[in-house]
Amino acid sequence: MKILDWYIIRKFLGTFFFTLGLIILIVIIFDISEKIDDFINNEAPLKEIIFSYYITFIPFFTNMFSPLITFIAVVFFTSKIAYNTEIVAILSSGISFRRLLRPYLISATLIGLLSFYLANFLIPTTNKIKKDFEDTYIWMKKYNTSKNIHLQNKPGELLYVESFNNRINTGYNFTWEKFEGQNLVFKLKSKTINYDSANNQWDIIRYKSRKIINDSTQIFESGDTLVANFNIIPRDYSNKVVNMEVMDYYELNDFIAKEEIKGSENIKFYYVEKHRRVAFPFATLILTVIGAALSSRKLRGGMGIHLAVGITLSFTYIIFMQISTVFATFGALSPLVAVWIPNMVFFLIAIYLVRIAPK
Repeated sequence: MKILDWYIIRKFLGTFFFTLGLIILIVIIFDISEKIDDFINNEAPLKEIIFSYYITFIPFFTNMFSPLITFIAVVFFTSKIAYNTEIVAILSSGISFRRLLRPYLISATLIGLLSFYLANFLIPTTNKIKKDFEDTYIWMKKYNTSKNIHLQNKPGELLYVESFNNRINTGYNFTWEKFEGQNLVFKLKSKTINYDSANNQWDIIRYKSRKIINDSTQIFESGDTLVANFNIIPRDYSNKVVNMEVMDYYELNDFIAKEEIKGSENIKFYYVEKHRRVAFPFATLILTVIGAALSSRKLRGGMGIHLAVGITLSFTYIIFMQISTVFATFGALSPLVAVWIPNMVFFLIAIYLVRIAPK
């Protein structure tokens, strides 16, 4: 590490954190103006507003804006030193442009690691606190009644409810089927199924079952109540995508594994979130290289041209990411490919800009 490296790192990180703090402050001010009536009407304590809402608010928006702010910070301070002819002096001293990029990449790596930690570990924890606050002081918890839900309890064992009310944890017109290969060996039907949260078990009410021994032998049973221990909880009987923002890296992986066994129809949403948490921090490195290569050349239009082009490229990246994830969640595109396509495209743009950058 040389004096030049420390100089660029201080410029980079200083501009990044100053811009980030300014953006978060503006977002908080707008959010307060929007939610002040909810805070007053629901009598939210000031301590809860500050520590349970806005303090937990900061990591989320830090991670959300980090690639964009990184890009803007790089373009801003690099354009400034370019117009002060500092880059010309650096390159004239015999330092190559690739060597000049080293402190940029070190700074971007630190920001990328911070973003990865926030997305996978800190934000899920703070989101739990923030969600509890919102449920209590901003809006009442909402409940839904899901329709025609098919789930796989475990391989060869299928569960079905015609409708499920997750306010009272009750399902209606329940069916439980077991298969050995392609052959049905057990089937149970009941009018009602209730979840006993105290004992973590299901109570099947007024049931009729049929156990198939062979083509000529079947055993029929019926009763008022049957207790069952399924790998299913009431939350699973919902057509809505589960809130993944409260799951850390390991919880999300375990959750996806369970959802695959159940045959969840929302599995693509969960895979997109998993891969996005890795791809998004990696974008910081790519956008940093693009920003440095783009703004290191002195243009007649001044710093404004660099900022305009930089902001256009960064928003293009965000739109590209949104479009590709839509194809993954609602089309046939693999979630892994969809999430990484924008990074691959912009990586090629970064290579091109480095090649034509001033040497």
